[in-house]
Amino acid sequence: MTETPSSANHRTRITGHGSRLELVRGLGAWASGAIVVGTMIGTGIFLKPAEMAREGRFVSVVFAAWIVGAILSLFGALSFAELGAAIPEAGGEYAYLRRAFGPAWGFLFGWMHSIVGRPSSLSSIAAGLMRFLSFLIPVVAAPIFTLHIAIPGLTTWLKPYDFVFTWAQPLAVLWIVAMTAINYLGVRLGGAVQVFLTAIKITSVAIVIGVAFFSHAAPHSTHDPIWPGALNGTVLSAFLAALAAALWAYDGWEDLNLVGSEVENPQRNFPRALVGGVALVALIYFLFSAACLKVLPFSAVAASPHIASDVVQHVAGPLAAAWITVAMVISALGSMNSSVLSGARPAYAMARDGIFFKIADGVHPRYRTPAHSLIFQCVLASLMALTGTFEELTNLFIFAGWIFYGLAAVALFRLRYTEPNMPRPYRCWGYPFVPGLFVAGALALTVNIWLDRPGRSSIGLLLILAGLPFYRYWRKGTSEPAAAGRER
Repeated sequence: MTETPSSANHRTRITGHGSRLELVRGLGAWASGAIVVGTMIGTGIFLKPAEMAREGRFVSVVFAAWIVGAILSLFGALSFAELGAAIPEAGGEYAYLRRAFGPAWGFLFGWMHSIVGRPSSLSSIAAGLMRFLSFLIPVVAAPIFTLHIAIPGLTTWLKPYDFVFTWAQPLAVLWIVAMTAINYLGVRLGGAVQVFLTAIKITSVAIVIGVAFFSHAAPHSTHDPIWPGALNGTVLSAFLAALAAALWAYDGWEDLNLVGSEVENPQRNFPRALVGGVALVALIYFLFSAACLKVLPFSAVAASPHIASDVVQHVAGPLAAAWITVAMVISALGSMNSSVLSGARPAYAMARDGIFFKIADGVHPRYRTPAHSLIFQCVLASLMALTGTFEELTNLFIFAGWIFYGLAAVALFRLRYTEPNMPRPYRCWGYPFVPGLFVAGALALTVNIWLDRPGRSSIGLLLILAGLPFYRYWRKGTSEPAAAGRER
């Protein structure tokens, strides 16, 4: 069938004020899969194994975190596949929570995502990219100045903090601006770039795995700590901390849902991209972690600031390590690209509905992208990139993000009850156990992060709740004209 100018690729919305431009369904099967895999495989797999080793303390705890993280992510993907196929709208959880629980819940997700979640995610990816560059250009990590921050009377709860400003922070801002510019120019360009960068990043991970497993270098002889002496609360806390790091590496499986209104044939492409992407990435991550521990002692893995480069350098020398680090930089760019592409949609959707800053509304008349929302996201992410390190930013994102991942799975239960006849081209496998276990895991994770890092987590929670007064103001502004129209 030949599409007309008002069809899927050139859609407009007829409103009370005339017609307005809408987003384009320009993401095919390959681009959809590349968004899932490309966002998941970014900086996390190259940096988080070291943090997992430090937090987990034992090899068995680290691999348990990888396995449980994969299961949780797969259960989340199965749940989100049903939601995405049934409600293929821009904003992902914004649309699901709004439909299941009412507009206030959808707004809280969109607010969290736009003000806290995606800016912290995007800025942490940029910080990770700078960590890679520091292996090639050490001056990138050189401190410019240091501030000692301590709040009198609260040092027992909020520990004193040394803020170190390096050249990496302003350079991270430049990369955020560059990737925003690419996605400003069109969703098809962003999707094509994503397919290309995803292919490079999968190749780079495969090279590290191959170098480790098939090289002639003898494995290290240091005795690694395999099993903890006893299973107690300390081991559980270490496991949950390692799990939080693993889930950052796995994060990204839900990003396709944010661009639901731009996915071609969503009833087919959502389940394939989400479930297939998570399964592929879980296998790659498990092999990567095993490769690192085969080549380096556990203590060396825990101390490494750039584990993949150190593994390749140990086996093949500094020149090979430099080349693989360049590939890792490209990998981080791919993750940034997909993060920018998908992240601006909730702010656009809310601004379109009149419950967000008007500056985020509007589709570019030529490029058909949410241009204002992209710029808004770029500014917030740049500010965060200037104020935090990789580990701090990722933990803030995981805490804020997983609250709403769990709520979205609860929305699946709610919609099954309130709208049993809703067309569901894909139904979550293992319902109700799969989404139920996902909700329980999300709850345990967020509570543990708050207990482990109460200061930054509390700031994130306060930023989320700070959206409620704005919502009441915007809601009042959108409801009163509607009421006036009904009276006439």
